[in-house]
Amino acid sequence: MASEIISLTEFKAKAAQVIAEIKEREHTVVLTQNGRAAVVVQDYEAHQRLQDALLMLKLLSRGEADIAAGRTKPQRLVFAELRKRLQSTE
Repeated sequence: MASEIISLTEFKAKAAQVIAEIKEREHTVVLTQNGRAAVVVQDYEAHQRLQDALLMLKLLSRGEADIAAGRTKPQRLVFAELRKRLQSTE
């Protein structure tokens, strides 16, 4: 995903056009204010994919920490507990 850098002033002047390009080309735009990067604009689907990827990384990191700390259970016990819970709710 490519990034483009434009000023906030330019973005304000061409907002509809820039947004259409962001959606079409699936890239991000870095907006600058007073010559410094201020915000990133991206289409919603790209944002959701990024959030999903970050969540997956967070879950993997937690899982690795659990393994390192010895907070694990054998798979057969986990499924036995789940079956027991499901049977009690029926």
